[in-house]
Amino acid sequence: MAKTVLQKEIERHRRAERRFLKKQFYKEPTKLDLFLADKVPEKLESTLNAAFAKAFHLIFSKGTWLISKTYSEDKLVEEFELAAEELEILGGSKQMRRFKRRAAVTGTAHTLVSAVAGLTMGIFGGMLPDIVLFNALVLRNIYQIAMKYGYSYDTDEERKFILRIIAAAISDGDELIQANKEINHIIRTDLSNDTSSLDERINEAAMALAKALLLMKFLQNIPVIGVVGGASDFIYMERISDYAVLKYQRRFLVDQLRDGRK
Repeated sequence: MAKTVLQKEIERHRRAERRFLKKQFYKEPTKLDLFLADKVPEKLESTLNAAFAKAFHLIFSKGTWLISKTYSEDKLVEEFELAAEELEILGGSKQMRRFKRRAAVTGTAHTLVSAVAGLTMGIFGGMLPDIVLFNALVLRNIYQIAMKYGYSYDTDEERKFILRIIAAAISDGDELIQANKEINHIIRTDLSNDTSSLDERINEAAMALAKALLLMKFLQNIPVIGVVGGASDFIYMERISDYAVLKYQRRFLVDQLRDGRK
């Protein structure tokens, strides 16, 4: 029996997800990592952890509406509705691919913005201000990716889902595999099955970011040399964007399958 367009797309997605997990599963420490390992102040990770958590709380309580003013929600909703209608009527692989391309463009644009901002902060030695900017850009990026697949972002359930994506994307090893399984389970069942609190998810994402960016943020706080640390924003923004696209694409495909689409 010939496979449907949706079945073929689900298989392609699974292969793409496996490639991401394989690529990010294990990272060899660089010579720079090894050189800096014993030079980072002991309290820096806890300082970063607190700063990332504070930035998330600040943005969720006061900044989300500001972020939404930097792009047209109406336009994103209209684009999704038109693409969804086209997909429902034509149901071809060409229409499916358009969803991925549209979301990927968002991710690329924001990695470039993050790189410029991170490099600028690095030149002048701006570690902590950069954290707020980095978080805002990460969330702005994911908000638009979510909307391009027809999902909201401003409820606690959606925020917890987004924070899980951020934490998983920058993890590696068994932590990455387990986090990915949990996200897929939530997608397969329902977001309401996530019984954790928003604070728990904020703390998890903050800890993951602090751990992943520790060495680079240490460098970024040193004027001029910090340009090396600022460049890490681009790397992690791209990684989070790639993973967010995968998760929202999976969510979209699962919903299509649940609705009985061919």
